[in-house]
Amino acid sequence: MVSVIDRRMFCGGLLLGGLAAALPARATEPLFVTDMAGRKVRLPATPRRIVLLEARDIVSMALLHPDPAALVVGWAAVDRIDSDVVKDAFDRKRQIPVVGKQTPDTISFEGLISLSPDLVVANLYMAPQGGKDLLVERLESAGVPVIFSDTSSNASNEPTKGAVTDFHDHMRMWGEVLGAIDRAASYTAFVDAHLKQIASCLADAAPVTTYLEVQSTVDDCCWAAGSKVWGELLELAGGRTLPGVTAPWFQKLQLEYLVSTPSDVYIASGGGWSADGRPSIGPGFTAAQGKEGLQRLTERTGFDQLSSVRNGRVHGIWTGLMSIPPFNILFVEQAAKWLHPELCRDLDPAATLAEINERFLSVPIKGPLWASLRD
Repeated sequence: MVSVIDRRMFCGGLLLGGLAAALPARATEPLFVTDMAGRKVRLPATPRRIVLLEARDIVSMALLHPDPAALVVGWAAVDRIDSDVVKDAFDRKRQIPVVGKQTPDTISFEGLISLSPDLVVANLYMAPQGGKDLLVERLESAGVPVIFSDTSSNASNEPTKGAVTDFHDHMRMWGEVLGAIDRAASYTAFVDAHLKQIASCLADAAPVTTYLEVQSTVDDCCWAAGSKVWGELLELAGGRTLPGVTAPWFQKLQLEYLVSTPSDVYIASGGGWSADGRPSIGPGFTAAQGKEGLQRLTERTGFDQLSSVRNGRVHGIWTGLMSIPPFNILFVEQAAKWLHPELCRDLDPAATLAEINERFLSVPIKGPLWASLRD
């Protein structure tokens, strides 16, 4: 049976027994972690000096540890958190050194080694060759273990396990790393229960063709979610991507194709990074700001011809709900309500977020994390 450990118990340990009572037990003997690439990696002990080559991973850590920033001695791709509010919430106690930007060529082996990490966490975006990547090989030769927290790729021949399986593996991996296996299983069970509720309300639903735009900016068009990765999340919500999309993760479409291809709903993505050209949707922004950003997107050339825009079925989501695996459930719930408002009227993603904050997250994240052009 999965033991239920909620955030009140998790953080209450700080009061009842001091910091040591709340921290996951530190393994003093070697442990083995199976990462998202299927690699079985030996760690000398539970790590306490972690470098994240994808800063968003700190959110997954926050579900399992009361003070994840205390473990992170460096992070890269901080802009991809896509929220200064979330970044600052982790960074305010101690400034985490930035070891790179959003591309692998900004990562320095010497810079990483200077931080004396006992674990580096990568993904295929920052170490494109996986376990054979030169950076990974150099780190491992220097005695620094490397694990992969994500293997998403836009390569058409890349096999995938599916969004739900990937989420399960992601949480299991972090539970192994942080010595918090039971807590990881508790959160996985929580998400599975919500997915079951969504599947129930969609049992008799026909999929709704949706233009899910993964990079929504006022001066560019048209980046569509692929058939896998984020497209699988859309399927869980009772939707389907545009028929001409064949890439797994994302695909650039011609405006002419978008206008001529019928779709019922348009879901844009927004966040805090470069917010002048994108919808301001996510932590720290108001619903009114998100709505204004959506309005600007619909004023792009040709968008007045989309049936979704003419019918007012225009919505926006914070990118963190698609790119941070433990938050995918919030995207699926909210998208299901947008795509099937009658069938899924009992879903309450705002309440789901509140429960995640209350029971699990050591650094709560406040909404609204989505917006609609018409309320």
